[in-house]
Amino acid sequence: MAITLQDPLSDKSVLARRAAIVSKNRQYTDLDLSLQLYPIVREEGQLGDINPLIDIDAVKASVKNLILTNYNERPFQPKLGSNLRALLFEPADRLTAVAIRESIKRVIAQYEPRVDSVTVQILDDSDRNRYHVTIGFRVITIDTEVNISVYLVRLR
Repeated sequence: MAITLQDPLSDKSVLARRAAIVSKNRQYTDLDLSLQLYPIVREEGQLGDINPLIDIDAVKASVKNLILTNYNERPFQPKLGSNLRALLFEPADRLTAVAIRESIKRVIAQYEPRVDSVTVQILDDSDRNRYHVTIGFRVITIDTEVNISVYLVRLR
């Protein structure tokens, strides 16, 4: 009686299905910049690690950090960012709003591969020297629409 062993890795369709399942179940994590601790108390009365952001919250934090980063702020990545601070000191007109919109779309398209279908709405609040920016996008792997609202304020 001969026993034949089949190599489970020889079936390419099985490997392709496994790869698709693994890629769909991938979880995004990021550091919460508010640095809040886990509410769970561990041994000896000490709190645990910093509370991480998971999935949609991680992507939202990443997009917000990208648009609020200025050029030359990150070491070894001088072109990363949107340079919105410089645009806040321009006259509050339609051209400045279009420049802000295009800058936000460019930085998200270039540095955030986890999102697509980016929409940007800008409302001028010149009485308070600020812009209200609403960014809508779709997280690709989760297939969820997300909106972020940010106020861009001129400090000086």
